[in-house]
Parts: sequence; structure tokens; C-alpha cells
Amino acid sequence: MTPIPADSRRELLTNWLASLEQRHLLDVTSLAPASADASFRRYFRLKSAGAHGATLIAVDAPPPEKCREFVDVARMLDAAGVHVPRVLECDLDQGFMLVTDLGTQSYIATLDPNDTAGARPLMREALDALIRWQLASREGVLPQFDEAFLRREMELMPEWFVGRHLGRTLDERQREVLDRTFALLIASARAQPQVYMLRDFMPRNLMVAEPNPGVLDFQDAVYGPITYDVASLLRDAFISWDEEFELDCFAYYWERAKKAGLPVDADFGEFYRQLEWMGLQRHIKVLGLFARINYRDGKPHYLADLPRFIQYARKASERYRPLAAFAKLLDELEGRGAEVGYTF
Repeated sequence: MTPIPADSRRELLTNWLASLEQRHLLDVTSLAPASADASFRRYFRLKSAGAHGATLIAVDAPPPEKCREFVDVARMLDAAGVHVPRVLECDLDQGFMLVTDLGTQSYIATLDPNDTAGARPLMREALDALIRWQLASREGVLPQFDEAFLRREMELMPEWFVGRHLGRTLDERQREVLDRTFALLIASARAQPQVYMLRDFMPRNLMVAEPNPGVLDFQDAVYGPITYDVASLLRDAFISWDEEFELDCFAYYWERAKKAGLPVDADFGEFYRQLEWMGLQRHIKVLGLFARINYRDGKPHYLADLPRFIQYARKASERYRPLAAFAKLLDELEGRGAEVGYTF
């Protein structure tokens, strides 16, 4: 299918909203860009005199973007007691939605890594919301974050980060290191308890709202490892925390999750290892993903955050003896000397 140009998509969206003008008391002339993301989805804000707020959000999610999944997961999150946009209207064939507006104050714009006292209550509310979501988990409802899925994500790194961005070709020994690392991370992820997983549970997709937080961008939800969303919240693409604050948040989640009856590991040390290895899987994926977004999709600003993820990956892999070869491989790719200290 040939994609419809963005200007034509906006005209189609405007015509669709005009058909809803009376039902929701919309001011279609006020339609203005609200935000965009790494995919081809776009978000617009427009005024409304209706009962659902002074402004609403129109979503342009051209097929095959996941409108149906957004609607279904929104319903599941709401039932679990998580604050998400309410879907007022949708046209699954065209890829249009009209949803309630959670406001303009995002976590990423509010949080300050130098003000952990101010960040702590916001992060704890986010972790509490995550626990409510995980407690609703049932097998067979969402797609499995299985071995093939995990491996497919990590293979973005050799293709797009190593091959396209660095212009390097892995030799046989380096490819073997990568394969062994992937196998270790997959085994660790699959051995964890499996729960509902949002995949993009990070400050950019959380809104300061009442009740707090409002959660966005959840259409890619799957059934997967219990530590994944905790790792993605604290080890994010766009903000980094000192280790003391990270540990405080991880311990808060672990204690609250245990108390709620979630099957986190009884030993915090093992839980932390699982979380770090899960985070490393995600960091490997993001190195490839952000490179692909630049070279394939023409969005170069994501490249600026690659060093953050290299640092995340190096720090985690240097901490554990089984991952030492991967730490060395990162150093080879960047032309650095290795300084490895093992934890386990």
C-alpha cells in the first residue's frame, strides 16, 4: 500500500472530525499539532465545548499503525485503574481516533535529575500505576514477548547501529559474542514471571494529571518479563538518574510489588540482576532502533541519545562476568580500552 502524504492525511482527518463536530461540539478550525513520535502517528489538539474537556486530541495513525490495539489496551488499562485517554470515537479503517486530553505537562518536562526529592513522588505514583496494571495480567490476552520477539529487537543493533551507523562489519568472533550475549539475555527474560508489559513506559509517555500519572502510547503492550517496564521507566532515552535514586525506586517497586502479591523474585539481588539484564536487552534494541529511525525515517535528533544507551549498556555488561565479552565488544566498536569490574 502506498502511504498517503501527510498533508492529504490531515485533510482526511479534518473531514472526519467535521462529521463529529455537532456530537462533540468541536471547533475543527482550532486543529493544531500537539506532538509526534518515533512512529508515523501524529497527534493534534482541538477545542471542544462538549462534556469531555475544553480540548480533545485527534490521533492520525495511518494503517498499519495500531488503532485497534490502542482501543483495546486503553479499555484494559482503565479497568485496571490506570489513568489513560478515553477513546470517544475511532475509524479503524482510516486510522483516526478522537480521545480525551490528558494535558500538556509531561513527566519528561517536569522531572529534574538534580532534584530527586521532587522526582520521587512522581516516580512512585508511576510505579504504583504499573503494579495495578501488572496485577490485572492474564495469559493469552496480549501478544507474547517471546524468544523470536526478543531476538528480532536485538538484531536491530548489528544491522543499523553497527553496520549502518558505525559502518562496521562484525567478524566471526564478534558475531559469536553477540549471539552468546543475546542467548543469555533471552534466557533471563524468559525465566522471569510474565505479566502485562507496556514496552514504552517512560517519562515521555507519562503525563502529570489527576489522577497521576496519565499514561500514553500503550498500543504496543505485550505479555512479557516483569522487570521490563521498571527498567524502561528508570533507564530512559531522554533522562538519566544517579544510581542511588535508581536503587531507591527499584526497591520501592520491589517492596510494593511483593506486598501486592506480584511474583517478583524474593531476593532483591537476583531481582536487580534480572532488571539490569532486561534493561540491557532494551538498550541493545534502542541502539539499533534510533539508528534506523535516523537512516530510514529521516529523524536525526534521535542520534543524540545514542551515547546515553551505550553508557547504559556498558555499565550493565561490565558489572556481570557472563557479559564481560559484550562489554569488550562495545569497547572494540568504539575504539576504547576496557575497564571491567564484575559484580556477579
